Amino acid sequence: MSGQTVKNIALSSDGSAVRIIDQTLLPGRLEYIELRDREAMYEAIKSLRIRGAPAIGIFAAYGIYVLAQSYGRGEFFARLDDDCGYLISCRPTAVNLSRQVERQRALAHAMAGSPIAEIVQALGREARAIHEEDVAMCRAIAEAGLGLLHPGDTVLTHCNAGPLATSEYGTGLGPLLLAAERGVDIRAYVDETRPLLQGARLTAWELMNAGVDCTLICDNMAALAMREGRVQAVLAGCDRMAANGDAANKIGTSGAAIIAKHYGVPVYILLPSSTIDLDRPTGAGIPIELRDGEEIRSLWYEKPMAPEGVKCWDPAFDVTDHDLITAIVTEKGVIRPPYDVNLKKLFG
Repeated sequence: MSGQTVKNIALSSDGSAVRIIDQTLLPGRLEYIELRDREAMYEAIKSLRIRGAPAIGIFAAYGIYVLAQSYGRGEFFARLDDDCGYLISCRPTAVNLSRQVERQRALAHAMAGSPIAEIVQALGREARAIHEEDVAMCRAIAEAGLGLLHPGDTVLTHCNAGPLATSEYGTGLGPLLLAAERGVDIRAYVDETRPLLQGARLTAWELMNAGVDCTLICDNMAALAMREGRVQAVLAGCDRMAANGDAANKIGTSGAAIIAKHYGVPVYILLPSSTIDLDRPTGAGIPIELRDGEEIRSLWYEKPMAPEGVKCWDPAFDVTDHDLITAIVTEKGVIRPPYDVNLKKLFG
């Protein structure tokens, strides 16, 4: 299977379920699951069976369409509002989840006088439109990002921002996959990305399938790689960007950016406009999801690797300050500082 052709989200053949790759089983097993009820959808997002800000948004949009098929006339909007709020509550940091769910909710309420069947059909069309929009955005981001690189470059990646996290090509990995498709020699050092190992499990899998020359490293090896001149750029995705360009992404991204600035390595953040939150002036206002510390203590280990009862602090994201970011790449091209002015100019 090619990394570019992974279809991580779709409707089931009869349209009654959302079909996804269970990413918790990768890279050992490639398995699809179908989800029909809201509890299963919530659990899939929370447990990272589906992950990546754009992918979660697409998944939730399809999820609302699937759930709406079971609503009766008298209960339609009450159940819709309840299910929308329920799914949005699952993960607070990634803005795509709330944005795409609210887009579905607004569409339904705007059609309040229409037959229920027509509203449900419209929700299905809107979910497909959201998916298709992301495909187009990812392709444009990959094109713009590749223009920042040169044949023979090696980039550092963190977390996973490829097709598994989006729709196609991805954001942070898009330039690498597009380069491989065109026979351009771009290589990668892949941060394993503790504690959930999205880099080791997912990014390495996608890049190898796409034929990209990649080398897996522990997160704390990135500084040496940059010091020795092994890395020419850092590419990362984003789960929510504030109006000033501060970027919330997987924990460890900020550290990589700080090291990169010290060694003069450019940092490029690649994201679709659906991930930009102009209502948040700075990254200080972005909510940071805290996860179960057991992920640090025992996840992926045959036995716990820390003392029983030790306290753990497990933030899922950190915020990379805008002054550490060399350029932001969206479907509208490459954006340079000042980000507070240029983001608003393009997306305000």
